Amino acid sequence: MTSLERLLAEKPNLKFIFTGGKGGVGKTVSAAAIAYKSTLQGKKTLLASLNPVHSLASVFNQDLTGGTIKRVEGTSHLYAIEVDAKDIVERYRENIGKRVREFLKWSDIPVDAGPFVDIAVTNPAFEESAMFDKMMDIMLQQGSEYDRIVFDTAAVANAVRLIGLSKIYGLWLGRMIESRKEALSMRVQLSFRKEKVMEEVKKDPLMADLISMNERFLKVKNVLIDSNITAFFFVTLPLALPIAVVKRFITMVKAYDIPVGGVIVNGILSRETVEASQGEEYLKNKYEEQIQYMRTIKKDLGDLVRAYIPLYPREVVGLEMIKKVSEDMFSYVPSFWNEL
Repeated sequence: MTSLERLLAEKPNLKFIFTGGKGGVGKTVSAAAIAYKSTLQGKKTLLASLNPVHSLASVFNQDLTGGTIKRVEGTSHLYAIEVDAKDIVERYRENIGKRVREFLKWSDIPVDAGPFVDIAVTNPAFEESAMFDKMMDIMLQQGSEYDRIVFDTAAVANAVRLIGLSKIYGLWLGRMIESRKEALSMRVQLSFRKEKVMEEVKKDPLMADLISMNERFLKVKNVLIDSNITAFFFVTLPLALPIAVVKRFITMVKAYDIPVGGVIVNGILSRETVEASQGEEYLKNKYEEQIQYMRTIKKDLGDLVRAYIPLYPREVVGLEMIKKVSEDMFSYVPSFWNEL
């Protein structure tokens, strides 16, 4: 039993799986292979791309565009969605605009809300925040329909930041509610018990919205930090920069108690391939270079390495190649690994 297979066997209730890492390391292929393996275990699985540059359609060589959930052809339990960021961003923009206008109206500030809305939605992380919001939608709305949801995401770092800000967010929300209480007339505060005051506070549209957002966020946060339900897998190539990115991400997620499922090493040039090339100099040099990086991976991330994906002679495109990757992820171990 491989390390990845053993992990999934030990966590039968693992429902949400994320793949993260530097761009171009194989996050989408890894997510697709894990999702396909889940279907072989009888799990109805949703593969969701939150990456602004979608590639699920390209990987499966099927039309998965349109922002709707579609069944992956050739499978019985695998469904996929490429989330349409434009619609989400526009919806997010409308919601934020509504909140800003409600706040200004509630505060009796006689100014045009337009500039405030423009400032709110030009935050550099605005699109990432909107996509994170969509991720929460999928987790809360689709969680009951699917046995497992696998996210191909470029927003792992943003998710970590938002989770880390939750304490500050909670304090801010508490202060907003207290400010609203203070704004109530003395008659209301004297006439009602504390519970009644809270009811009055919740009647305010802005407060009701904020409280709803907070409750929704806390539900997702509790799921994200539960190691029995959620796991983040980080994908790397045997190269310096992707390894450094993975190490940094792991440090970030551990700081917020987010469960690290492990590391997937992609694009491994096998010794057998080099030997079969009959001394081809380029492959020999690449192999020797790779060995040094694999030593680094084993030294710094060894206990977290769950799966290996070999370097294939052709691009991973189509369901048959995804099946091959899935099989290798749960069986392949480089012959030189134990020698490092």
